[in-house]
Amino acid sequence: MVNAAITPDTLARISTIGPYFAVATGPSPEAGVTSQAEGPGGGFRPMTELHSDPDVLDACVRNVSLRLGTDQPRVAASTLHLGTVSRLWSIALACAALTGRVPDLEPDRLWWRLPASGPLALWLPDIREVGQDPLPALHHTITVQNLAPWADAVRHVSGVSPHTLRGNAASALIGAHRVLLAREPHAPFPVVPLVRALLDRPPLADAGTYRVVPASPLAFRRRSCCLYYRVPGAGTCGDCVLNPKEKTA
Repeated sequence: MVNAAITPDTLARISTIGPYFAVATGPSPEAGVTSQAEGPGGGFRPMTELHSDPDVLDACVRNVSLRLGTDQPRVAASTLHLGTVSRLWSIALACAALTGRVPDLEPDRLWWRLPASGPLALWLPDIREVGQDPLPALHHTITVQNLAPWADAVRHVSGVSPHTLRGNAASALIGAHRVLLAREPHAPFPVVPLVRALLDRPPLADAGTYRVVPASPLAFRRRSCCLYYRVPGAGTCGDCVLNPKEKTA
């Protein structure tokens, strides 16, 4: 099967899959770029700021804490981490499934904004592809370029454990592939083999266990908890280690 280039139309199609798949592209995002001085809820800012500026990340975590109604920074930080990783996996995995290619999501090329509700809004001004096959490309642009510095930043600001952050990354990958299979069941490039290979290599290899269910998404159980159950009124996620095993298969 011949791979197809990733174009603005590709990203527009992917954006219709769901909110975690949405990404703006072009000279400016639809909502416009406003002053960076407005803070995490204002204009778009380079993703590198979340990785390198503790004050910016701390402000973002506090904003999420207010949304969730929790006074536990670790809970808000883990929730922000999980949601952001879900955004990255969703966009990259959908591109791989629909085109056989992976976009370059290097943090200094990707911009973010924290909207009034929902996950981070993302803007990729210029589309560039990773010049590798989908598996090494996904590993490079998500795991190496994003997951490693993002986990370091979140851990530094909040103290969330590496074990929890690895679990978040694996759970986000599983969630992305489930939505993708449900919304794009006839995508030309198989996604399950990519997800299995990513789960079998570091840093996700020890994050949980999975099993293959014929004609279905992978069944997954993580070895950690994202802490979301500590939000008032919330429960555990479907793949949480705290759930009885018979309910997570």
